[in-house]
Amino acid sequence: MNEHAPQRRAHSIRLVRYAMTAAATAGLALTAFAPAPAAAAPRPDTVQQRLDALVKDDKVPAALATVKGRDGRNRTYTAGVGDLATGARVPVDGQIRAGSNTKAFVAVVVLQLVAEGKVGLDASVDTYLPGLLRGDGFDGRNITVRQLLQHTSGLPDYMDAPALADFTTIQYRWFEPRELLDGALAQKARFAAGTAWEYSNTNYLVAGLLIQKVTGRPYGEELTKRVIERIGLRHTYVPAAGETALRETHPHGYLRTAPDAPLVDYTAMDSSMAWAAGAVVSTNTDLNAFYGALLGGRLLPAAQLTQMRTTVPAELLGEGVRYGLGIQSRPLTCGGLVWGHGGTSPGFRTRGGVTEDGRAANITVTVIPDAATGKRLTDAVDVALCR
Repeated sequence: MNEHAPQRRAHSIRLVRYAMTAAATAGLALTAFAPAPAAAAPRPDTVQQRLDALVKDDKVPAALATVKGRDGRNRTYTAGVGDLATGARVPVDGQIRAGSNTKAFVAVVVLQLVAEGKVGLDASVDTYLPGLLRGDGFDGRNITVRQLLQHTSGLPDYMDAPALADFTTIQYRWFEPRELLDGALAQKARFAAGTAWEYSNTNYLVAGLLIQKVTGRPYGEELTKRVIERIGLRHTYVPAAGETALRETHPHGYLRTAPDAPLVDYTAMDSSMAWAAGAVVSTNTDLNAFYGALLGGRLLPAAQLTQMRTTVPAELLGEGVRYGLGIQSRPLTCGGLVWGHGGTSPGFRTRGGVTEDGRAANITVTVIPDAATGKRLTDAVDVALCR
């Protein structure tokens, strides 16, 4: 036996331990002084990019949006200037004139009356408003409530009447519903009832009159009680007679009277010109909540919701668009449909809706856009829902 072997083994062990310790220390030193890897750049928000482009490239004064994603969270966006005169910022989720989104609210009330047995969906308008609709090529005895709500009545649009040709002259003018209706009745029918589809604001003017006749109350009161208060829309209302200003924080809305004309501030207005076809004031978030509650079955029994979602082709509104009873569907590029309505009022345009799985998006610009910009607004909704 070699007497020096234990000493050599001990020495070897000390060398190994020293080497391991040195390597570990060197490793720590390398870790401490080596440059950290670059942090991944945050992904650009595609919704914000689309809103920014609408302002920068399409020259809309402002754009604002609320998007409810797949995670159920609401995200709000703004771009542009909320008031061109002062340069004020766009208020987050500010109030806007929701325009023809009003039609979805009105259709809900009519369908609630159908569920209550007070209105027949396939009964004639004359059943409830006898003698009201008589004109060149149309007769209320041959037009049904369903055809009003689905825009298959053939009634001409009162917005085409001469009295409404120049919005700058009627910004603060009060219109009685009958005066608006007379502007439609002076025109010829667009087609025989039930034979085609064409959007006409007159259909919802008549629907508002029907609600008032059946319930004995102003349509706005019924809409407030049956829809707005029922689902707790805190920032949505029907303007009172003579009310011209928006009640809460809002961006200003602008009217372009000609391609090169200066913008006219149309924020304040007498909304009687729109009445049951488009007077509702809301926010993007409230509109998302409304359409979500509607498709979720909180406003209508299943039978009436099914009727509402029974659609006919409405390609005039865009490729693949179909119209039900006060609500429309539009195909998404990522598959499925978005259900909503959209709306235009002097100074504002909104587009949006909800999907079957609960996603929601509503985007508003503060001017009535031209066709190309309007298409990009609709595309922005698609991006918001499909990202």
